[in-house]
Amino acid sequence: MKTVSLSGSLRENVGKKDAKALRKSEMVPCVLYGGDEQIHFATEAKNFKKILFTPETFIINVTIGDKSYNTILQDVQYHPVTDAVLHADFLLVKEDKPITVVLPLAIEGSAPGVMRGGKLKQPIRKIKVCGLAKDLPEIITVNISNLNILDSIKVRDLNIEGVTMVTPGYQVIVEVRAARGASAATEEEAAE
Repeated sequence: MKTVSLSGSLRENVGKKDAKALRKSEMVPCVLYGGDEQIHFATEAKNFKKILFTPETFIINVTIGDKSYNTILQDVQYHPVTDAVLHADFLLVKEDKPITVVLPLAIEGSAPGVMRGGKLKQPIRKIKVCGLAKDLPEIITVNISNLNILDSIKVRDLNIEGVTMVTPGYQVIVEVRAARGASAATEEEAAE
């Protein structure tokens, strides 16, 4: 997985007044979980642009003072009107402990069913997986070069070593649906 860096400073006070003051100065109150104790810190709101507004999932190297932590973004709370980041939760990544993340999907190849007139549908663009940080890929690639009309690839068809799929196995990732002209062509092929 890709790594990005983020720097923050420890929060002296924890509470509504302190959080409100931080937000006024364009800072975001954050919490780091998963260690021996929770670490409350703040970081600049602009730091979240490179993390949130992308389909990729990152391991975030958070530097607080003189210490550095490998984390993942666990949860983000947004303002209901402006969509500004109000609060963020980070989870400490340990080498021996599995983490659950959402990874993007990429399709490669061309489906024969589409060339015969079918329509390619991709109902989901990301799937939730669980595994050790070292085993998690940056992106999950799905090859569709064997898909004919009415064929599909489901989550249970994916096999990544050391990674467990959390998204239900029956969920369709990509399928080739029959179009009006395509269904007649497949019936003619079956008759021959």
